[in-house]
Formats: sequence, C-alpha cells, structure tokens
Amino acid sequence: MTTDPPTEPTEEPTPGGPRRARLAFRRWRRTRPFWAALWTGTGGFVIFFLPMAPLGKILQVGVGGIAGMAGGVLLMAMALLILLLPGQRHTAGVIAVIAGVASFPLSNLGGLFVGMFLSVLGGSMAFAWLPEKPSKPRFRRRTGPTALGSGSA
Repeated sequence: MTTDPPTEPTEEPTPGGPRRARLAFRRWRRTRPFWAALWTGTGGFVIFFLPMAPLGKILQVGVGGIAGMAGGVLLMAMALLILLLPGQRHTAGVIAVIAGVASFPLSNLGGLFVGMFLSVLGGSMAFAWLPEKPSKPRFRRRTGPTALGSGSA
C-alpha cells in the first residue's frame, strides 16, 4: 500500500482577471475620444501605406509620394495626440480634417477616398467629442417640519 504525498493547492487564475482588465480598458476608453483616434489613425495608415512602392517608383512619383507619406504620418500622430491628450482634441481634430482633405490631391486621391474619408470622420468626431459630465447628486427637498429646524420648543 502506497501513500501519495500531499498535493499542494494550486493557484487558479482569478476568474475576474480578463474581465477586470476589459472593464478597466472600457473605463479608460470612455474618458477620451477613442473612436475618433481610431478612425483618424486608420485613415492615416491607409494614406501612408497605399502609395508605398519600391523606391524607384517613389522617386519617379516625386514629391507626391513623399507628401502622401508625410500626410499619413501626420494623421497617425494626430490620432495619438487625440488619444493621449484629450484636452488637445480640438486642435488635433482640425489638423486631422485639413490633412485628410489635403491628402486628396497629394496622395492617390486621399488613399482612394478611404483614407480621406476616415481621417475627416475621425477629425470631426474628435472636434465634437465632449467629456462625460459627472451626474449631479440628487437632494430631496423637505417640505415638512424637520428634526432640527421648526420644532415646538
């Protein structure tokens, strides 16, 4: 007859770990214009990578290829600014809209209209975003006699 050695209790992962992380991300995301930054960054990505070609082709295209890449980088930088500094969302949103519209003549019709549309959408969403106001505490108005105020002495 053999006896098994006592097993040590294994630590199971906490069931709320991924859920807690998702809720923390959700709380963080709601304090800033997340979707505006996402659309602006996606538009910048499309504008940046659509004219990507071998170096010989970019040199043949000339300033247009370089300007398209610069516009894409600028839009991705504005997306980071919108996401990380929500207080600067107005300036970054206006710059994103201007860069998105400027990408139309500068880089392959603004990333074949997709990048231009996404960057203008994201920039305008960033400009229009307002932080959520905390709810006001509700105070009940007392109409009857109170314990401290108007009692008979």
